[in-house]
Amino acid sequence: MTLQSKNEVLHEQRNRIISKGVGNANPLFVESAKGAILKNVDGREYIDFAGGLAVMNIGHSHPKVIAAIRDQAEKFTHSCFMLNPYESAVTLAERLCLVTPGNFPKKAIFLNSGAEAIENAVKIARYYTKRPAIIVFENAYHGRTLLTMTMTSKVKPYKFGFGPFAPEVYRMPFGDVVGPDKLHDFFIKQVNPEAVAAVVAEPVQGEGGFIVPPPGYFQELAKICQDYGILFVVDEIQTGMGRTGKMFAIEHWDVEPDLIVIAKSLAAGMPLSAVIGKQEIMDSVHSWGLGGTYGGNPVSCRAALAVLEVFEEEDMILKAVVLGQRLKERFEKWQRQFRIAGEIRGLGAMLGLELVKKENREPAAAEAKELVDFCYENGLVICACGIYSNVIRVLTPFVISDEQLEQGLAIMEEGLLALSKASE
Repeated sequence: MTLQSKNEVLHEQRNRIISKGVGNANPLFVESAKGAILKNVDGREYIDFAGGLAVMNIGHSHPKVIAAIRDQAEKFTHSCFMLNPYESAVTLAERLCLVTPGNFPKKAIFLNSGAEAIENAVKIARYYTKRPAIIVFENAYHGRTLLTMTMTSKVKPYKFGFGPFAPEVYRMPFGDVVGPDKLHDFFIKQVNPEAVAAVVAEPVQGEGGFIVPPPGYFQELAKICQDYGILFVVDEIQTGMGRTGKMFAIEHWDVEPDLIVIAKSLAAGMPLSAVIGKQEIMDSVHSWGLGGTYGGNPVSCRAALAVLEVFEEEDMILKAVVLGQRLKERFEKWQRQFRIAGEIRGLGAMLGLELVKKENREPAAAEAKELVDFCYENGLVICACGIYSNVIRVLTPFVISDEQLEQGLAIMEEGLLALSKASE
């Protein structure tokens, strides 16, 4: 009888005890992680091209973050900011108000997850404008709560069977030219602009397939919002903290949003999210109208302060730019080499490669799944995204070494070659 590995035993136990509703991209049970390397419970190492779903931009177990977490945990781990506040949350709020785009007075609130932050941004927008409606976009992903699931575009797996959904959410195409006539037509057919509290947009659509709008798109959209008294809310949960080569992706368009939502890589794996926005908007809500028991946890805040220090001291933005250039060069090579390689999507180090069928250029979802599995079997963690699940996305930590990056790309290339031969 073949002895099972510890990883296999845990996978069987997981299937017995964890709800089927919770999926796993692969059966890798992590024992430790450092930089861009994951080690499973049997000691096998994997190169991480997923970054904990865009959470580990500065890398796993960064020493400065670990030191901050340890120091804070030895002092206290919770007091509830609404009951007994603490310095780290105030200091972090001040730092974030300085680094987020917008040359105007700002204020911040802290929450636990990206979805929770989006919900609170909507609450604030509705309170400030006294309007109910929210406009979102096709291909959008904003979370899995009732409201954010409603705002999310893709049905399976995120919305299927979970209705009815929240009211007053309206959906527009993303990336089309946003001219006054087109939006005026939308306002006639879909929703009265005087009832719209906010437009909520991802600068680069993440789960939707790493889709970037055309030049001028966000400038025009922000202007139309301003003309109608609609707040422009930017979801930087996946795109923020340097991922696109700017601290926040909306900076590529020189647009200053009314509210900005950040999470994921903000605290390098600790649960923390934030809404930052114009002071008069953030202060419009009555006292105790915003908050939560764990929002702005002191350990998470200390981790986030360490993350901001790492960005300054180790020039993480430059690392992201260089990483993005190297990824794009390799993706362009694959476009020339493999007919299955379709569009290159994204900005900076947030890049995705579309896989398409050779004969009709339609989305190749099954092949994308095969490539994900092939890479896992050969020591590389990647994941797919997109409305048709056919975009291979790369969200590797910025600190990945040249050798690790090259090794990971070589595994991907080998997988693409195998797919190409199988389709001949």
